[in-house]
Amino acid sequence: MTILIKAGIIGASGYAGCEVLRILLMHPDVDVVAVSARSYLGKKVSDLYPSFYQRTDLVYVEDQEVIDKADVIFASLPNGLSEKYAKQTEALGKKIIDLGADFRLDSEEVYHQWYGFNYNEKALHERQVYGLPEVNRDKIKDATIIGNPGCYVTSVLLGLYPLMKAKANASQKIIANSASGVTGAGKGLSDDTHFPKTNESYHPYKVGAHRHTPEIEQELSKMNGQDVRVTFVPHLLPVNRGIVSTIYVDLKPEFTLEDVYSIYEDAYKDEYFVHVLPLGKVADLKFIQYTNHCHISLHMDERDHTLIIVSTIDNMVKGAAGQAVQNMNIMFGLDEKAGLTLVGPSF
Repeated sequence: MTILIKAGIIGASGYAGCEVLRILLMHPDVDVVAVSARSYLGKKVSDLYPSFYQRTDLVYVEDQEVIDKADVIFASLPNGLSEKYAKQTEALGKKIIDLGADFRLDSEEVYHQWYGFNYNEKALHERQVYGLPEVNRDKIKDATIIGNPGCYVTSVLLGLYPLMKAKANASQKIIANSASGVTGAGKGLSDDTHFPKTNESYHPYKVGAHRHTPEIEQELSKMNGQDVRVTFVPHLLPVNRGIVSTIYVDLKPEFTLEDVYSIYEDAYKDEYFVHVLPLGKVADLKFIQYTNHCHISLHMDERDHTLIIVSTIDNMVKGAAGQAVQNMNIMFGLDEKAGLTLVGPSF
């Protein structure tokens, strides 16, 4: 008889937490035993999200009940709140996957600079593991605290990883323009995400000052073995979900586009979720929506030998909930793609 992993979600009323639940309900090796949301205590999940009607009878409970019942806890909370839960889960011998930023950055100083919080439980951060499976799979296997990468960050890192590892970049300065669906901003309404502002619009925001910048630079620098600087400009798309990152890199003169393509194919040949499209094709967010897949296309501006990388993911899946479940699968020795085999739309 298969022993199901008991999973719980703290903060299951937000988009990312709800998406974790959607995926876990399709997972063959998981039983979702409890979900919490303080603002909806005692209410059925299906009252808030009708798609769960007659799919689950789960009711929002207190956070502590989630921790008591589950073997693995997904924390989908505002930044600055996950440390106390991680301290408790570690003491109980349980695992936690944080979908916020609390366990992504190595430097407390950088975390404070960009998020305004300190590390109150410093020892926990010595054991945190950055949860990008295609890069840190071996570390994830033995981890108890996972910092799930940011959505923009995932698209940029996967787009650049083979190039950085091969040190084919001629400059340590990289430009990344990324566009995301509105769900990336969460459920809270703002002027920028209000329908009349977003509809039939496309605009950059937090230009040169987005919180994902230090996370991108931290991980790219590790891949490349030296400091990498990124000019990162996010944009808001009038769609629900999906990210398109267009990345510009000065390429070393000895590398051709065909050379780079071979490097990418070799780097990702055994990765189920990352797909390098044939030369001449362009990655499109339409075809990765609702999936845990990343599509990458490679292009060259021959005039100045600039490599142009297009990387697309679903911000709610590979950029959040799906990657979190992928991390859980690795942590518990499961099939890495369990619960994550959905094929994207064809039109």
